[in-house]
Amino acid sequence: MAAATATASRAESRAALGRYPRTGRLVSCFAPVALSLALGLWGITREGTMWRDESVTYQVAHRSLSETVALLHHADAVHGLYYLFMHGLFAVWEGGLITLRLPSVLATALTAGLVGITALRLTARPVAGLLSGLVFAVTPEVQMYAQEGRSYAMVCALVAVATYLFVTLMQRTSKARWCCYALAVLTASLLHEFALLALLAHGITLYRFRPPARIRRHFAVSVAGVLIGLLPLAVLSMSQSSQVSWIGGPTLREWFEIAGVALAASACAAYLSRPGRQADVTRLAFPLAIVPSATLLLAAVHEPMYVDRYVLYTNIGWALLVGTTVTCLTDDAGKTALLQNRKIRVSAAVGVVAALVTAMLPVTLQMRTPDSRKDDVTAISTEVERLSDVGDAVLFAPARRREWMLSYPHQFTGLTDVALKDEPATSGTLQGVELAPGDIRERLAHVDRIIVLSDPKGQPVDSNAEETVKREVLDRDFAECRRVELKGGQVTLYARSACPPVIPDAMPDHGNTPSPAATD
Repeated sequence: MAAATATASRAESRAALGRYPRTGRLVSCFAPVALSLALGLWGITREGTMWRDESVTYQVAHRSLSETVALLHHADAVHGLYYLFMHGLFAVWEGGLITLRLPSVLATALTAGLVGITALRLTARPVAGLLSGLVFAVTPEVQMYAQEGRSYAMVCALVAVATYLFVTLMQRTSKARWCCYALAVLTASLLHEFALLALLAHGITLYRFRPPARIRRHFAVSVAGVLIGLLPLAVLSMSQSSQVSWIGGPTLREWFEIAGVALAASACAAYLSRPGRQADVTRLAFPLAIVPSATLLLAAVHEPMYVDRYVLYTNIGWALLVGTTVTCLTDDAGKTALLQNRKIRVSAAVGVVAALVTAMLPVTLQMRTPDSRKDDVTAISTEVERLSDVGDAVLFAPARRREWMLSYPHQFTGLTDVALKDEPATSGTLQGVELAPGDIRERLAHVDRIIVLSDPKGQPVDSNAEETVKREVLDRDFAECRRVELKGGQVTLYARSACPPVIPDAMPDHGNTPSPAATD
């Protein structure tokens, strides 16, 4: 009986969908796309700066194909497809920060449009499609990763494609569309393996929709195809699992944010599940909004895995729930005596929108500044250039902070990387191979001045032998002359004997700092 009712409901939705003018469908798609594009292009260079993850993308994308393949055997296999894509893009257009971030901007705009037409498909309400797409576009987390030179926005777009195809397949099955669905999920998972969790969410939706057996069989075949296609990458990336050893549990603030989103999504789902509402939206959107994050949080019993950007696509489910809920609430409000007057309804709507825009403006502005990221590679490189002289040594403590140099090598010209044995590109690694502890000690014995790049104060220090030797020699044989603390790191000048004259403080002019493209 429940299956028959759901089938009848979907049939009514398809019939209603066809009754709406084409303009309604276009607005549901292209208004969110336009807003997302505008927000993504606004301040896309972030004052000419980038942070360390983007720096890794930039420098790996500029390696040769053979060097990139060699790297993926040792590290970052999970990002291999994305690096190869960016390598091809930079080969076509050397546009610096624009080339680095534009794919994410376009992917986010595509996702906003897909969210809109998915909501329209489920509800047959253009206004629900419009609001859902707009909610996705303005969500702070989405805005942040729309301007990120990493794969997360592209993963989100592919999950949105798969989700739209999934909805159409629940209404009308097709082997060709099932192949496209499986290909979209597989490509998303090859860009980042945790996209696979979207399949789990879709599986729960499938169970709740209770479609015919042939649809369940097609879904099972699609899942099997994705798992087989992903298996080689999964095996390789498991051997590189030490790369995510830095992940810890969510902070208290993050727990509050996770709980707040979960409660809001639950409230929307409960409201939409009432008779006469949009239960189909709940069946699809609630698992997509909750299940991937919950799965990663539960995985912490074995090993911490949760990072919000890994499941950015959960915002698709969130936007569908919120946009559709607002649509239904507006309908209910229009039935009250007070809001039956059109002028009052319009004024109330304008007031609510103005209040939301005002509340979000500080966050929106902050995301387009260097302070919005964990560190500022550009500022750190500029400070190195200001503090150093030709012939100085440079030391990265820990060694992984060598990534701060790789996208701005011109600002390290004339400095000797005293601990480096093999360059990153030639050694097939992200940060290069360093000398043995005894050799590092020997090289430091012949240095008079040294620039040290390190993590901020209060961060845990690495306990391996190489890093221990660096700290011992600096503490015993050198005097600290100048320390500059910057966003996410610090630059310190050490001297063996007399310190140089104090250099007057000067804030680097990030707006005039050469873009990465200028370093080639």
